[in-house]
Amino acid sequence: MGKEIKIWYDSEGDYIEVIFERKAGYFRETENDAVMEKVDEEGNIIGFSILKVSALKKQEPLSISLKSHIAY
Repeated sequence: MGKEIKIWYDSEGDYIEVIFERKAGYFRETENDAVMEKVDEEGNIIGFSILKVSALKKQEPLSISLKSHIAY
């Protein structure tokens, strides 16, 4: 069985959240004000969220890289 990815959309809050791994973590800012990345205690990316999703259709396509901040 493959890995489960959880996607949650709240139309009232105009918010989408995508979680790759269900484990403890926290959200932190990215270079785009609408996008937050969720990382675990080691800094591995375990998901992301996008605020004001409907406003994105009025802008250029959203393109952002989520980067783990761990030195390998």
